[in-house]
Amino acid sequence: MATTKSTAEASTHVLEFNLGENRYCVDIGYVAEIVNTDKLTPIPNTPPHIEGVMDLRGETTKIVNLREIFSATDDERLGERIIVFKRKRGANERIGWLADEVHQVRELQTDLVDTSVEGSEIAGIVRREEEFVLWIDPTAVRV
Repeated sequence: MATTKSTAEASTHVLEFNLGENRYCVDIGYVAEIVNTDKLTPIPNTPPHIEGVMDLRGETTKIVNLREIFSATDDERLGERIIVFKRKRGANERIGWLADEVHQVRELQTDLVDTSVEGSEIAGIVRREEEFVLWIDPTAVRV
């Protein structure tokens, strides 16, 4: 007698964060750590979305302002938290994203994500109660 298993819903865990008035999320598998914003050293002649670099445990880490990339808000304050990403294979530098507020890690049912959105950095849109959460693909964000 053959037994059938019900297919489990595909899910992943995401880290949610605020940038301006919008909420975003990123797959937790890409995240190395979350740190407070510290003193940043500006780098001359870099694109406007590069805020500078900081020393993070003896490693130079490039800090990216997603507000510039996503045109999220006119607020010129820097975010208070930095989401640091693991290195991509073959890359020598670490990258951190400025965020206004970092929330919790949540389980995300991937079959409930609307992937019909236009935009290379956005992997999809998730509906949470009365708001939308933009799911970012960090490998698609050009820095």
